[in-house]
Amino acid sequence: MKVIKYGYFWACVLSILLSSKTVATEFVEVVEKNTQSVVAIAVNAPIKSAAPQIKGTGFIIGDGSWAVTNYHVVSEPLDPTIVEDYVILVGQGSQVEMVKGTVEKIDPAHDIALLKLPKKFTPLTMSAEGLLKPGSSIAFTGFPIGAVLGLYPATHRGYISAVTPDAIPAMQSDQLTLEMMKRLAHKNLIYQLDATAYPGNSGSPVYDPVTGDVVAIINKVIVRDTKESALSSPSGISYAVPVKYIQKLIR
Repeated sequence: MKVIKYGYFWACVLSILLSSKTVATEFVEVVEKNTQSVVAIAVNAPIKSAAPQIKGTGFIIGDGSWAVTNYHVVSEPLDPTIVEDYVILVGQGSQVEMVKGTVEKIDPAHDIALLKLPKKFTPLTMSAEGLLKPGSSIAFTGFPIGAVLGLYPATHRGYISAVTPDAIPAMQSDQLTLEMMKRLAHKNLIYQLDATAYPGNSGSPVYDPVTGDVVAIINKVIVRDTKESALSSPSGISYAVPVKYIQKLIR
């Protein structure tokens, strides 16, 4: 009887190990596939700099001729007196292709912008689900801290810790700013993540680690004058805007 019990125990352990290995392998494949559609967003101004200056992350959507990123990444006016363009950088390391992009549509309220591209790349699939619940697993891929050592995307994994309004009331009325009052009047639900996004991750796709479908876009600026203003110093909490706002802008 003991032999049978021990045999059953080790069979269960082996099954769990094999299952974990399968899940890990599947996630590696999802990351590898999605990374092909993640791009760096940069400003190319040969007169100012020999190399494009990376501002953030973006990803390919739609029919492959569109890239989406945060609005604040491409909000800086370009100098019309010199050659200066917003570009996407596709590839890894030193093997990088630079493609000019034109900002066609913007949604400053949700900090989203769409860039039109002259050629097509492999797009990511956007989730058709509604708001995900706290505890849902997520992953995101982008270019944290720019590309000091070359263009090498980094992937982080975590879960949604809360679905929360993008604004909270101040402790006292004299602490309210105009931006905070606007957000309180038209507050939206966004994701608070149990995963740390860094400078350069703005615009990174947040996706389901099993299907690879995009569920949100990383954003840290949209709460700078709202939720973060309740703290004396930045908390380091990461937020993401649900994918439905990207879909709305596309439509």
